Amino acid sequence: MPGDGQPDFAKLTIQYIPDRKILESKSLKLYLWSFRNQGVFHEHAANSILDDLVKVLEPRWCKVTAEFSIRGGISITVEAEHKK
Repeated sequence: MPGDGQPDFAKLTIQYIPDRKILESKSLKLYLWSFRNQGVFHEHAANSILDDLVKVLEPRWCKVTAEFSIRGGISITVEAEHKK
């Protein structure tokens, strides 16, 4: 839960079909680091990442899958997808 002070970890899978722009790995790493100290819900994190990628890259298709680690006996996987 956001704000409880406990860290969350997730495996992120980002898939996209580019149009005119591509994603640089260093820029992605720095962007993802910006989430380190934010207290956000899992669904919000995945959708925010997708929205930001779509805004910057304008891809033909993009999908973000976030597999969050188990917390309180519950594992959560969030998928967010965009098509032009």
